Amino acid sequence: QVQLVETGGGLVQAGDSLRLSCAASGNTFMSYAAGWFRQAPGKHSEFVASISWDSDYTKYTDSVKGRFTISRDNARNTVFLQMNRLKPEDTAVYYCALDRQSGVLVTSSSADWGQGTQVTVSS
Repeated sequence: QVQLVETGGGLVQAGDSLRLSCAASGNTFMSYAAGWFRQAPGKHSEFVASISWDSDYTKYTDSVKGRFTISRDNARNTVFLQMNRLKPEDTAVYYCALDRQSGVLVTSSSADWGQGTQVTVSS
């Protein structure tokens, strides 16, 4: 079982930036796709971004393209989400995910999830 710990959430104003980090336990992190999901109050969780094991392939949901950047440091077992030009609709609990069934793309049904970090964007 892998453990994922997210940090970096907080309360910011619209237009500000935040950088989320996710540290993974174990020594197999570098083999798997990693990503981020989020869940806003009263809504289902949604995919935000994914990155392949070698960082060659990234994917984003349309609403964050051009504002968010996912990256990873396999030497530190860490995945990041740089969030710029934040909007109130980005307010959610953000969850890190590691998909041990894929090296390319994270899917929610097969991934391990962290406990989440709250991001709140005020208008």
